Amino acid sequence: MQRGPAGLGFLSSWLNVGISILAAAFLLWLLVLFGKWAFWDSAWSDAGADPCGGASGACWAVIGARYRLILFGLYPYEEQWRSLVACLVVVAMVAASCVPRLWRAKWLIGIWISGFTVFIVLMQGGVFGLSEVTTERWGGLSLTLFIYTATIIIGMPLSVLLAIMRCSDDRVLRFLAGVVVDFIRSIPLLAVVFGAAIFAPFVLPGWLNTDNVYRVILGFALFFAAYQSTILQAGIQSVGLGQGEAARALGLTPSQGWWLVILPQAFRKALPATINQLVSTFKDTSVLVIVGLFELMASAKVAIQTGKWSDYYIEVYVFVALIYFAVSYSLTRYGAYLEARMRVGQD
Repeated sequence: MQRGPAGLGFLSSWLNVGISILAAAFLLWLLVLFGKWAFWDSAWSDAGADPCGGASGACWAVIGARYRLILFGLYPYEEQWRSLVACLVVVAMVAASCVPRLWRAKWLIGIWISGFTVFIVLMQGGVFGLSEVTTERWGGLSLTLFIYTATIIIGMPLSVLLAIMRCSDDRVLRFLAGVVVDFIRSIPLLAVVFGAAIFAPFVLPGWLNTDNVYRVILGFALFFAAYQSTILQAGIQSVGLGQGEAARALGLTPSQGWWLVILPQAFRKALPATINQLVSTFKDTSVLVIVGLFELMASAKVAIQTGKWSDYYIEVYVFVALIYFAVSYSLTRYGAYLEARMRVGQD
C-alpha cells in the first residue's frame, strides 16, 4: 500500500487502516449509546411521584425542575431576575471587551468599572428600591462568573507588575518578585483558597477582614497572578533587549517603553499560554466548594440532594459540564481568532 499524504498517517498501512476502522466503529458505538440514552429513551417532563415515568434513558426533567437552584443557588426566589440580569451584564461586558474597536485603555476601564458596578448593585441591592441580599446567599452561575471575572481583573495587572519586576535591572525588585511568585506557586490552589477563607480572619487586622467572598477572590487572584506572571515573563524575555533600547533611542521614557513597545509584543507572544491559563482558571473555580461558597458545582450538588431527584445526578452534571464547556470553548475560539488577527498584523 502506498503511504498516504501527510496528516493521513492512519491510512499509511493495512495495520493502521484496520486499527482506524476498529477505533471508528468503537466511537460510533459509543455515540449511538449516548444518543439512545440522551434522546431516544429519555424523558423531558416531570411525571409526578415517578419523575420520569420509568424511562430507561436520561431524565432531563430534573433540569427543568432544578435549574433555578443550579443557576442562582440560594438567591431569593422572587429576586432571581436580578441574578439573571447580573449574569447577562457580565456576558455583555466580556463581549464588549472582545470588540477590537473598543481596545482602548480608557474604554476598557470604563466598560469593566461600569459593568462591575451594575453587577454588584443588582446582586447586593440595598439601593434604588432593591432589597439587600448578602453575599452568603449569592450562588450558582452568577457567583462563579463574579469570582472569575474579579480574579482576572485583579490578577492580570498584578501579574504584569510581577513580570516587570522580575525582568527589572534592580536586584532587590527581582528578588522580591521572585520570592512572592515562587512561594505562591509552591502552594496548591486548595491551600491558598482555604487559607484566604479560613485562616486569614485570625491573622489579619479587623479593617482588612472583608467578606469571605472577597477574601477568596483576593487569594484566587494572587494565585492566578503568580502563574500568569511567569507566562508574561517568558513573553517579555522573548521580545529582546533591542526593543527596549530602540524605545529609549526614540525618546520614550521607561514606562512608555514598557507600555507602548515591550508589553504589547510580550502579550502577543504569550497569547496561547495566556488563553490556556484563563480557561484553566475558570475551571478551577469549582474548587471553591471546599470553603462553603455556593458556586456552580456546589449548587448542582445541592440540586440532587432531594429524594425525588437524587438518582438523576448524571443529567445534572452533564448540564453543568455543558456550561463549563461553552465558556471554555468560547475562550479558546476567541484566543484562536486573536492569534489569527495578530498573525495577519505581523504579515
